[in-house]
Amino acid sequence: MNPTHLQTARMDTGMEFKEARLDNGLTVIAEVNPAARSVAMGYFVKTGSRDERPEESGVSHFLEHMLFKGTPTRDALEINLEFDHLGAQNNAFTSEENTVYHGAVLPEFGPRLLELLTDMMRPALRQEDFDTEKQVILEEIALYADRPQFMAYDWARERYFRGHGLGNSVLGTVESIEALTREQMADYHARRYSPSNMVLALAGKLDWEATLEQVREITRGWRPAAVQREYAPFEPRPGEFRQPYAQATQSYLWHFAPGFAAQDERRYAAGVLANVLGADGNSRLHWALVDSGLVESASAGHEDNDGAGLFYAFAQTDPANEQAVAEVVRREMERLEREGVQADEVERAKNKIATGIVFAGETPMNRLFNLGLSYVYTGRYETLGEMARKYEALTVADVNALLEAKPFSRGFLYRLVPENGDGR
Repeated sequence: MNPTHLQTARMDTGMEFKEARLDNGLTVIAEVNPAARSVAMGYFVKTGSRDERPEESGVSHFLEHMLFKGTPTRDALEINLEFDHLGAQNNAFTSEENTVYHGAVLPEFGPRLLELLTDMMRPALRQEDFDTEKQVILEEIALYADRPQFMAYDWARERYFRGHGLGNSVLGTVESIEALTREQMADYHARRYSPSNMVLALAGKLDWEATLEQVREITRGWRPAAVQREYAPFEPRPGEFRQPYAQATQSYLWHFAPGFAAQDERRYAAGVLANVLGADGNSRLHWALVDSGLVESASAGHEDNDGAGLFYAFAQTDPANEQAVAEVVRREMERLEREGVQADEVERAKNKIATGIVFAGETPMNRLFNLGLSYVYTGRYETLGEMARKYEALTVADVNALLEAKPFSRGFLYRLVPENGDGR
């Protein structure tokens, strides 16, 4: 047994998983660790840009901002000061599929943080706050427009998913945000922030029974409502698109290929395969592109979404090297499909991933994200130790089996290039 396995085998010792579903539909889960020195918690809302109607584009992210602007009992300053008084490490984020509000404090401040986060889930959405924050969102969109790497990712997803919700922009557009009304946002909140579409997750040192009783009391006024996510069919088609962009001074290449959903156990083997292809520092793309001096940066990974997944590869390069880089990426992917992966590559990738999982288990805050997101996608609890052991159990045959369908040959290559670039 290697040292990494010893660590992962012991990493969940002393943890106890708790789960309850309240009458209003809210699911509450906790990974209780009496030895922890902090407690982390977060509301995981199963909603993001994929769930937006066309006229609501960007509302999920905009609404995330508005939850910090005030509730019927607190204004934005009071929310801010209370987080500070608690000494909380807190934040929020919005993705294509989830909106998450989270914080971590010393255990004695846990009940106060829980009350604050819960109050925020039912925002006031005051018109004056809405108008002010709309300008902030528009400034953020303008800021990202000057970041070609971000725009390349956004536009590559849009073209790859071709109308599927997973291709929707998280930020939205200037036009959609300018047209959005406070009433549309309130309607979206009422539809998507139903208790049955939310998971409250906690990790660390806490009193489970007292916490559960507190949650029941402070969410007593939440009304149950049915929420559904649309699972539109998606069939990836191979292709390529090259787009000039005035703000670009480098060439940005994204390659997307069909992968595996968050509910598919093959996602573990997909993670290893992606690591072999494009892990930082030691991978096929690193040696073929970065070490050779063709690119400034290159990477690859696997993204498992709700009901769908994809492999991705990214490279940023001088425009003069654009075509050469595209050919190298194709060559390395074709070689993977033709020759498969080697035993030593798989072993290195597994060890790297297992080490990352060990590091992720060191604090309640890190454990919180695995706990909450995993539960949102699968509806069950999977410890970090169990996850690590699944990676460790993978064989070369398991990884090579994914290549039989030749996923990279069915991929889509997107290039964002300078308007006057010479990388054709």
